[in-house]
Amino acid sequence: MIDAMITRIMNAIAAVRMPAQPEEYDIHAEIARALEAAGIQYAHEYRLSPRCRIDFKVGRVGIEVKKGRPASAELTKQLRRYLASDALDAVVVVTQRVTRLPDSIDGKGVYIISLNRLWGVALP
Repeated sequence: MIDAMITRIMNAIAAVRMPAQPEEYDIHAEIARALEAAGIQYAHEYRLSPRCRIDFKVGRVGIEVKKGRPASAELTKQLRRYLASDALDAVVVVTQRVTRLPDSIDGKGVYIISLNRLWGVALP
């Protein structure tokens, strides 16, 4: 069931087309529209624990949005905190630029979708 939800989320986000220099708020708004268009219910800015808030929560899947190319080590630490929550079984990370992350953290899946790959052109 979690795999089917991740597929639905990834397919919805794959429809997002962003301008080359969006603000993170713009990315959030487009992802929200894409999830709604796909009929996917979500919570925005979901609080997993005190001082630990993920950008979106869809069932037991979190979605974290990062503008630019985040540092892999820092993002992995952040995802480890999120995935320590019993509320999540997996996380989808949406970045502007490709970044390397582990396939799983503590046995929970990590899925990456890069917005610049969706643009279909190479950007500086």
